[in-house]
Amino acid sequence: MVNTRLSIAVPASLVSDVPHLRDKTLKIGLIGRAAAIFGVDQIIVYKDDSSRKWNDEISLISIILSYMETPQYLRKPLFGLRPELRYVGVLPPLRTPHHPLGSKVKDLVRGEFREGVVMTHTRMGNMVDIGVEDLALVRGKKTPIGTRLTVKIKHISRKHLEAEVADGGQIKAYWGYRVTRSDDQLLGEFLETHHFDLIVATSRRGASYVNVNEALRDKWMVAEKKLLVFGAPSKGLYELLEHEGRKLENMTDFVVNFAPCQTVETIRTEEAVLLTLGIINILNATIY
Repeated sequence: MVNTRLSIAVPASLVSDVPHLRDKTLKIGLIGRAAAIFGVDQIIVYKDDSSRKWNDEISLISIILSYMETPQYLRKPLFGLRPELRYVGVLPPLRTPHHPLGSKVKDLVRGEFREGVVMTHTRMGNMVDIGVEDLALVRGKKTPIGTRLTVKIKHISRKHLEAEVADGGQIKAYWGYRVTRSDDQLLGEFLETHHFDLIVATSRRGASYVNVNEALRDKWMVAEKKLLVFGAPSKGLYELLEHEGRKLENMTDFVVNFAPCQTVETIRTEEAVLLTLGIINILNATIY
C-alpha cells in the first residue's frame, strides 16, 4: 500500500457568479470545509479563461482558503488586516487536529504538535507563538520573524516552554491543506507541467461512476499523487479544454460523472466538490 496525497483543482471563476464579497467568502469556505472533512492535501486554483484576467479572483480564493487553514491564534500575525478578509466571520471552522482548542500552557502535552509563528529571537534561537500565553523556545538557526513553523513540544514547565521543528513524516494526523495558484497557466498547461499519478476529471458528460468504479479503484489503490479536477460555473471541463485546443480525455485518466442521477440542470462547483469527495471517501474506505 502506498502513501497517498490527494489534490483538488478548482477554477478561478468559482465565485464569478456571486457579486458580493460576503457571498464569495461563504462559497470559498464551503470548498475549504469539504477539503478538510475529507483530508485533501492540496487545493489548486487554476486560471480557466484566457480572455479574462483572473488574478484578482485567484488571489481572493487563495487568501481565504489559506486563512481558513491557519489556526486562529496565527491569523492576526500572518494575515493582519486585509480587505479580502472582511467577511471571514461567515467561514465554517475546520476543527482539524492542527486547530487545537487549548490555549493555555497547562493544556499542552509533551510530544504534541503545534503550528507556530516566529515572533522574536534570542541568542539560543527562535521564540515562537504556538497559541498559548508563553512563547516557546525553538533552539537552533534563527528563522525570519513571521515564518510559520510546525513544532513538537519538548519541555513544559512554569518557567520554560521548549519545542523543536517537527519532521512532517512524524505527524500521522491530517494536518490541513496547502493552496497552490496556477496564475499564468490555464488548466491544460498546468496539467502538462505538473506530475500526478492519477488525474480524474468530473463532468456530467463523463462515464457514470457506477460503470467505472472498479477500474478507478484499481488505479486509485496504486497511485501516490492523485488529482480531482472540477469545472467552472459557466463552463465544464470539456469546454475549458476545447478553448485551449485540447481534449479532456487526452489530459486525464478518467472523466467521471459522480452524480449520474442528478435531477437539477447544473451542480455548482462547491456542491460537486463535496459530493465527489464524499464518494471518494467511500472508495478509500474499501481500500484502506
